[in-house]
Amino acid sequence: MRIVAGAWRGRTLAAPRGQTTRPTADRLRQALFDMLLHAPWGGRAVIDGAIVVDAFAGTGAMGLEALSRGAARCYFIESDPAALRVLRSNIALCRAGDRGVVVAGDVLSVGRGEAATLAFLDPPYGQGLVPRAVTHLLHVGRLAADALLVAETGREEDWRPNGVLAERTYGAARVVVCRVAK
Repeated sequence: MRIVAGAWRGRTLAAPRGQTTRPTADRLRQALFDMLLHAPWGGRAVIDGAIVVDAFAGTGAMGLEALSRGAARCYFIESDPAALRVLRSNIALCRAGDRGVVVAGDVLSVGRGEAATLAFLDPPYGQGLVPRAVTHLLHVGRLAADALLVAETGREEDWRPNGVLAERTYGAARVVVCRVAK
């Protein structure tokens, strides 16, 4: 697994052993960022200077990719101890400690924080976590009211938010992009 583009292009990232963490594949990350940059509702302004939240961060690949491409800051929310060790290592490897903030804890109980304009949510599949996480992150001020949300769920999950901008399936994954609505 590596950073696909930007300042850290080609940098190899570590992943924890076992099946607890499911890193987003390079090809899927490339497709997502291409969509963010080139879709009619996207563009450089979506990433340049963005405040990002990478919820259920795992290895931090999504947030690090955003930082590599010009995001101002990323809050990585993760609760698994093995994933946290790897996440911190990946942030250090990219020398992103000044722009990458690790929030150790459960996404559904994290406290108040800076409002993100771009959010990546990639929870364990099949547990209905995306809508609950969005509700909580909005409630504690970690999502701006019009934030762009990129959520990866299992292909068979039926979460359908209002205002879907894009939806794609990649193998077992389904990616939904929408604007957060309060």
